[in-house]
Amino acid sequence: MLEILLFYLGDLGSGKTKFTEGFLEFFGLEDEISSPTFTIVNEYYKNNLYIYHFDVYRLEDLDEFYAIGGTEYFDNGICLIEWGELIEPILSRYIKITINKDIDYENKRYIDIDFKGDFNEDFSNFNIK
Repeated sequence: MLEILLFYLGDLGSGKTKFTEGFLEFFGLEDEISSPTFTIVNEYYKNNLYIYHFDVYRLEDLDEFYAIGGTEYFDNGICLIEWGELIEPILSRYIKITINKDIDYENKRYIDIDFKGDFNEDFSNFNIK
């Protein structure tokens, strides 16, 4: 059972969708990327791996997330969730990515990554270059 949940926080235009594009490019899916703003979730499949890209900005509450079967995706692949703070209360193990724009430099971003819940993996040598 694979359960990898990443969710992003950030103002409009901070780069949440761009971050997802970079993530999907790693899997060779750069030609298939689109924002799920109106569809709520886009599904991608590559090398026996499902990747689900959610944008829950338009959902009113958790009940709507449950109604679309949102939690059913969690055990089936990697879930990338924009505006994830809406569903944070139901998550037990996830990676929270906060993206902030620099107020002085339009193209500069600050990214905070927090591991929430029980991660048995050793991330002590985790590096971003």
